[in-house]
Amino acid sequence: MLVQPLRSTDFRRSPAAQPSAEPKVAVLLNANARKVDARVVKLLSHVVPEEDLFLSRSPLDARRIAQTVLERGYPTVFTGGGDGTFMGFVNEVLQQVGPRGKFAGQSAPRFGILKLGTGNGIAAFVNASSTRGDGILNDVVRARAAEVPGVRTMDLVQVDGQRAPFAGLGVDGKVLNDYISVKESLGKGMFKRVMSGGGGYFSAVAFKTVPHYLTSSVLVECEVVNGPSEAYRLGAEGQAVGGPLAPGAVLFRGKLMMAAAGTMPFYGYGFRMFPHANDRRGFLQLRLGQVSPTQVLANLPRLWNGRWAPEGLHDFHAREVTIRFARPMPFQVGGDAAGYREQVTLSVAPESIELLDFNGVQ
Repeated sequence: MLVQPLRSTDFRRSPAAQPSAEPKVAVLLNANARKVDARVVKLLSHVVPEEDLFLSRSPLDARRIAQTVLERGYPTVFTGGGDGTFMGFVNEVLQQVGPRGKFAGQSAPRFGILKLGTGNGIAAFVNASSTRGDGILNDVVRARAAEVPGVRTMDLVQVDGQRAPFAGLGVDGKVLNDYISVKESLGKGMFKRVMSGGGGYFSAVAFKTVPHYLTSSVLVECEVVNGPSEAYRLGAEGQAVGGPLAPGAVLFRGKLMMAAAGTMPFYGYGFRMFPHANDRRGFLQLRLGQVSPTQVLANLPRLWNGRWAPEGLHDFHAREVTIRFARPMPFQVGGDAAGYREQVTLSVAPESIELLDFNGVQ
């Protein structure tokens, strides 16, 4: 599925390359990721000095590598292994440069993404090259030569002290669990390539999640309350509708199938779940779903591309929201299953991060 290059006001061109020394660039690879194999490591070793190439096999490895990166003062760090690898490392770095961290007050490096994961939502956001040919090598080489077209600032969702590009309760958590089930049961042999990618997600939604909700209750009573800042209801094109919504206001009360929020448009595989997430800096996009499974199935391609805006989808820009369901709902944070929750508070993290953007279109 093709993903159109993103354009938004938070994109800015990188400063012109300086004639001085080549910028130092670190590369962190998740050795447990399916696409990080001996071939990839060998290829990258040809363009990255040995001391700048790191392999992580555990959260403890990632913590130690984050300390090394900050001690050496790398201005740019690439991660390879998917959105989970990226956010795990970002959380380590931000914790260590935070008020109680070992490197308190030090600036976090800029981050680059190597498209070596499964969902690759953040890679789509910054137009990272594919693994075909020398794509990922070229991205690193361009960063080392200070030839990346631009930098994109991204806010993060904060939940339970962790930062992620998105999180949600309800059907999206169910979709994640169904995708894992489909991949484990069907993603083998001749179907491995298809079911481990976007085809697996699409199949999970069409043949597992939607059929389940055709015979089970999908709508659950929910209340969504605004936090201490003003919020805005969004129209079909992402424009603010009506005046600001007051701090503490009830944004929604009724039955929902899903309540989720993100600070970038994509889930995985080009699924543009939050098409207006990047339109207002310092805000997350809250999306509340009140649609039926048959509607989802009939409009899945348009939903996937962020072009479906029925009456049953309610979108907001907010800085913080508290979501309360009448019963425990599947919960996911950044695409990782996080059990079941009845209540959760989602807010914009106090820190934003800078990402290398390889598109260069403003």
